[in-house]
Amino acid sequence: MISFYERNFNELSLSMVHDMFALRSQIFVVEQKCVYQDIDGKDKEAKHVIGVEKDKVIAYARILNFHLSNPKFVSIGRIIISKKERGKGYGHKLVDFCIGIINKRWPTKKIKISAQAHLKEFYEYHGFIKKGDEYLEDGIPHIEMNKKRKNL
Repeated sequence: MISFYERNFNELSLSMVHDMFALRSQIFVVEQKCVYQDIDGKDKEAKHVIGVEKDKVIAYARILNFHLSNPKFVSIGRIIISKKERGKGYGHKLVDFCIGIINKRWPTKKIKISAQAHLKEFYEYHGFIKKGDEYLEDGIPHIEMNKKRKNL
């Protein structure tokens, strides 16, 4: 069974930092064949959501507050599930966990993601709505999506 944890960067163990970056590299660089600057200076200030099963990091996302992304938005990014663990609903649990953190910490801020275009329906299931045209980000088609908020 997967367990999710929210951590600031300085609360992550060295082992978790290693596993977090290894999973991000495995998915974004190796699997998706995308060469990009993953370590972008935002991790130190981000909230990190780590999904662990049997002491192994199998899911990850980071939350950037409005100071790191845009004054009007909190954003969720680097959303990943280990390839071997996909199809078990962990992605939905991960996104719901992230939304819960944002609802608690920043209830008046809109939520924004830069979603890979082929995952549009996945994010629509969580209440995100496509904004604007498709664009390339690191050579992969993406779309901006914003989440409707009841209190905004």
